[in-house]
Amino acid sequence: MSLEPFKHSEALTFGVELELQLVNRHDYDLAPFAPDLLRALKGAQHAGDIKPELSPSMIEISTGICRDYAQALDELTTMRDLMSTASKSLNLGICGGGTHPFQQWSDRTISNSPRYQYISELYGYLAKQFTVFGQHVHIGCPSADESLFLLHAIGRYVPHFIALAASSPYVQGVDTGFASARLNSVAAFPMSGRAPHVLTWEGFGAYFEKMRKTGVIESMKDFYWDIRPKPEFGTIEVRVMDTPLTVTRACDIAAYIQALSRYLLLSRPFMPQEDDYLVYTFNRFQACRFGLDGEYVHPNELTRMPIAEHIVSICDALVPHAEALGSLDALANIRALAERRDGDASWVRAADAEAHSLRDTVRLTCERWEA
Repeated sequence: MSLEPFKHSEALTFGVELELQLVNRHDYDLAPFAPDLLRALKGAQHAGDIKPELSPSMIEISTGICRDYAQALDELTTMRDLMSTASKSLNLGICGGGTHPFQQWSDRTISNSPRYQYISELYGYLAKQFTVFGQHVHIGCPSADESLFLLHAIGRYVPHFIALAASSPYVQGVDTGFASARLNSVAAFPMSGRAPHVLTWEGFGAYFEKMRKTGVIESMKDFYWDIRPKPEFGTIEVRVMDTPLTVTRACDIAAYIQALSRYLLLSRPFMPQEDDYLVYTFNRFQACRFGLDGEYVHPNELTRMPIAEHIVSICDALVPHAEALGSLDALANIRALAERRDGDASWVRAADAEAHSLRDTVRLTCERWEA
């Protein structure tokens, strides 16, 4: 399969995908309720999509093509409410979070679709360990070359996105010490990490063809990069975020990425270069490990500051862009979150400290999602 042509899309439109946890209301462990929930939702009227995922204990909701924050918030809220209503008759709980706090990966099953069965056969136990839950944000790009510029320019801000969404401190009943432990599972896959530094679609096509001829990949779906181009949509897809605990937080982050994209495409504050990646892995680790308290090393100036301070420092530059996009409220929420430094991972730990039970912590997380 050759590289698809880059389709036209409206610049700076965006879409949001959220992978959600399905738990039973008995012990709040993951449970394979996706087929039942989808049957209960058959015929429900909503924009966007609700569909199965890798495991039947997961479900994905996604918006349509959104132009502004209010549209994304309305679409995701409608789907959340429909799912919450349907879940009551099924004795089912739904929640966000990048990992389930105590589920055992060996208990999971893989959804019966050719794509997911192929992943299971290829990656073995890693497929079951991939029962983690993320938020993906697509940003419409004016052209194929512009998509690669934006992919590499916005890569500098990957620690922002990780830290703002971090909600996965627990894995299999253990506090990992990480704010986002989810990305450690993603990193186990061979084609994860960063995309190659190529700034023209012709050059990217040549890279893709070389990789295809090796037999390592067949399509863009085989790349698990932090950010990847999606030529069939005319977008780039930012894939580093845990699923936040609320719809509002997810939309705030999506709107922040949209405003940042507008700033980078219109202002061109710098030209991406390979040396930008010298500190990429360090910054990414700091965001996963410490969240908003992690250190950020500027790739050119080589100065250090907390990730939260770096987020606040860019917010002033984003104000006119957020205003043009109708997302000033979202930007204010992001700034306030960075100033408080009390993200979703901190909330999960606090809930567990108060409840003294990870089962009750999941119950409270379900209530938080529904609210």
